Amino acid sequence: MATYDDFQKLDIRVGKIFEVENFPEARKASYKLKIDLGEELGVKKSCAQLPQNYEIEDLIGKQVLCVVNFPPRQIGPAVSEVLVLGLPDDKHECILIIPDKNVPLGGRLY
Repeated sequence: MATYDDFQKLDIRVGKIFEVENFPEARKASYKLKIDLGEELGVKKSCAQLPQNYEIEDLIGKQVLCVVNFPPRQIGPAVSEVLVLGLPDDKHECILIIPDKNVPLGGRLY
């Protein structure tokens, strides 16, 4: 069973997507994202399988939750520095976890 200390090891922060590109080199339809995580963490890159539920213009300006303390991961020719969090829809495609109100960038989930 996981403990509260285990949960505390995950650093989950809110960021705002400000740039989105198609990622045709990925095995499954994906986007390359640039996310502003506030002054402390700055801008980070991520790769996410989102085209099934989101158009590029729908993602710009959207706040998302990201795990920021995993090691960077090489995905084809791109590096993903943070993991954007989501839940599966009825087709097992990603639906983003987003705050229901705008919150300060870089805020930590608790």
